[in-house]
Amino acid sequence: MTASQPLRTMMVDTQVRPSDVTKFPIIAAMLDVPREDYVPAAARSVAYMDAPVAMGDGREVPEARTLAKMLDALEISRDDSVLIVGGGLGYSTAILARMAASVVMVEEDGALASEAESTLAQHDVLNAVVLEGALTEGAAKAGPFDVIVIEGGVELVPEALSAQLRDGGRIAAVFQTGALGEVRVGQAAASGLSWRFAFNATAPVLPGFAAERAFTL
Repeated sequence: MTASQPLRTMMVDTQVRPSDVTKFPIIAAMLDVPREDYVPAAARSVAYMDAPVAMGDGREVPEARTLAKMLDALEISRDDSVLIVGGGLGYSTAILARMAASVVMVEEDGALASEAESTLAQHDVLNAVVLEGALTEGAAKAGPFDVIVIEGGVELVPEALSAQLRDGGRIAAVFQTGALGEVRVGQAAASGLSWRFAFNATAPVLPGFAAERAFTL
């Protein structure tokens, strides 16, 4: 047992399970992945608190309950190929690598991408790859994907990103309206994306995902 295992167990027992997340793959992954290795070094002492962890420049590692509920709503399968947009330091990538067949993480902050790649390699996460690039562009050459996870807030989802879903694929994001936010899950079909409400949550809006503001006098 590692030194942080009791903290991971407490996180799951006090934050994840009480949020009605009971699927074994999610629970097992969150018990297994050392969250403190995927947050900034200065924040390791608060890695397991029931709150997001700041990464700087308005970016956050999402709180465990929000990530768990999002993955629960997405119904991740062991056969799924997953795209993570804005994966930051790689925590959600490490979690999903234990739940899905393959994971592609896109991060436009070069320092975050480099650190995530290094940490994932140290933990022998072999079915995930980190790509540096614009978040709004996703990873079209690696798609199409069964699942897209946008790790952060959005006001809109670019069509170029949602187009990287397979027919029947799922996508989730935190939609922000001012200070209020909600997680929505979309499903791709020939007629386009259909969205449904999943639960309330908030997150800083990611670069490129804010709606254009109309000019007024």
